[in-house]
Amino acid sequence: MDQEPPAFSVVNAGGASPVFLLCEHASNDIPAEFNNLGLPPAELTRHIAYDIGAANVARQISALLDAPLVLSGYSRLLIDCNRPLSAPSSIPLRSEATDIPGNLALSAAERDARARRFFIPFRDQVGRMLDARVAAGQPTLLIGMHSFTPVYLGVPRIWQAGVLYLRAQRLGQALLAGLREAAPALTIGDNEPYSVTLEGDFTVPWQGEARGLATALFEVRQDLIGDPAGVAEWAARLAAVLAKAAADPAAVAELAGANA
Repeated sequence: MDQEPPAFSVVNAGGASPVFLLCEHASNDIPAEFNNLGLPPAELTRHIAYDIGAANVARQISALLDAPLVLSGYSRLLIDCNRPLSAPSSIPLRSEATDIPGNLALSAAERDARARRFFIPFRDQVGRMLDARVAAGQPTLLIGMHSFTPVYLGVPRIWQAGVLYLRAQRLGQALLAGLREAAPALTIGDNEPYSVTLEGDFTVPWQGEARGLATALFEVRQDLIGDPAGVAEWAARLAAVLAKAAADPAAVAELAGANA
């Protein structure tokens, strides 16, 4: 029997950069026992199953910056590694306009089993690595890498990329300014096309800010990073912006000593 892939993978664990990367929606893998959650296989190639291009961009940024990276191992349709377990979207009943049959009418025991198998190992691995950095006094910017669809529920999106943040205002504004300077012809969203909340997000408020770490997410439109050329272009662009932000001690230490 083939061994099941792990719930997470770590790239460059000892990377020296202040930047610490996550890709919470890296994979569209669903174990065979879940029968694709009742979906046709083609549905798992869509954004509803994972963030298209995000893992490839994150891996290249990791290499460019010598930054640690942790990637999720399974589809967010099983359970979302960037949602609190209490959030309704943790195990989605519907994603965009698509119902997820295999997530309907789950018992509390089934939900708990999903969390223990897919969410908690990823959460705890990230937590161990971040806690070690905090204990060592190692400067850290926590950055999640994501992608988004050009059209959502029939509405075109005007942005090519966005920066999402909550309390780390200095970091968020630095990343926005850096992207807008690097690509003035593009439309860069400020907390668009999504916004971060305590109830609906996990990485920013609970993995990062609860540890006093300045944290933000990058969102890049998936059609711009769907091929090697686009991945290389955006990885280089984002790496340069992150390197500049990481060189600003005030941005890195913005939330030091704070908690959520």
